[in-house]
Amino acid sequence: MKTTRAFTTGVLAVCLAGAADAQQGVDWKAVEAAMGRAGVAQPGDVYRFSFPRGDMHVTAAGVEVKPAFALGGWAAFKPVGGGVLVMGDLVLADDEVTPVITALQKGGVEQMAIHHHILHESPTVYYVHIHAMGDPVAIARTIQGAVALTKAPPPSPPATAAPFGLDTLQIAQALGYTGRINGGVYQVAVPRAETIRDGGVEIPPTMGLASAINFQPTGDGRAAIAGDFVMVAAEVNPVIRALRDNGIEAISLHSHLLTEEPRLFFMHFWANDDAVKLARGLKAALAQTNSKH
Repeated sequence: MKTTRAFTTGVLAVCLAGAADAQQGVDWKAVEAAMGRAGVAQPGDVYRFSFPRGDMHVTAAGVEVKPAFALGGWAAFKPVGGGVLVMGDLVLADDEVTPVITALQKGGVEQMAIHHHILHESPTVYYVHIHAMGDPVAIARTIQGAVALTKAPPPSPPATAAPFGLDTLQIAQALGYTGRINGGVYQVAVPRAETIRDGGVEIPPTMGLASAINFQPTGDGRAAIAGDFVMVAAEVNPVIRALRDNGIEAISLHSHLLTEEPRLFFMHFWANDDAVKLARGLKAALAQTNSKH
């Protein structure tokens, strides 16, 4: 099956009608073999692969960035009809961008955005958002071939969890949402309340459509924070004002998709301060959005 987003209305109708049955029909072991790594089942009938850039040694405003904080590439597969919808985000060095895009395009995997997620970083990091529809194994082979052109390390066994340097209970109480510790980072995902569709297909939050908030300890109860808010147009500037009122930088404002409904905007942020104080500021910003509670 050719990987393309140019599905006809009739094909989309079949895709939507067969989505539930397709979950049973995808051979995830074959997809994992093509991808060269294991995936993880996620809510919303999503199967997600991760490409953490443990090879990159990036500092941002003097903070050494952990892969789980802002260097975690991924690709999420959702069964749709006889194939899959794939969305993702690859983390690249500047000399990797063009070779990776060339390989993706040759395999029918398209780009939705090419931009920055953080500032003050050294070396510079680029983020390439991807989209494909079609045969899951063919798409996985294309993505794996593109990732192979980078210095991204092969999968490694999970590291032994070390003591975490923040009071996550206090953070959760101040933020109003709970998260999980992953790779030395406290990660929180806040989905939007409305349904998001792309080409008529419902896109679950686990495909990159939840506001992402990451806390990385920097000592003495402080944390660096990064991530992105998922917003409609009317929410953008109220969120910026709430962030600035609480000492949080608005880093980058852009799109991650091309044909989604409603139209969404993604805004990345940064600060390094008392973790609970920052959680309160992020809560004020989230209050400006139509987020689930």
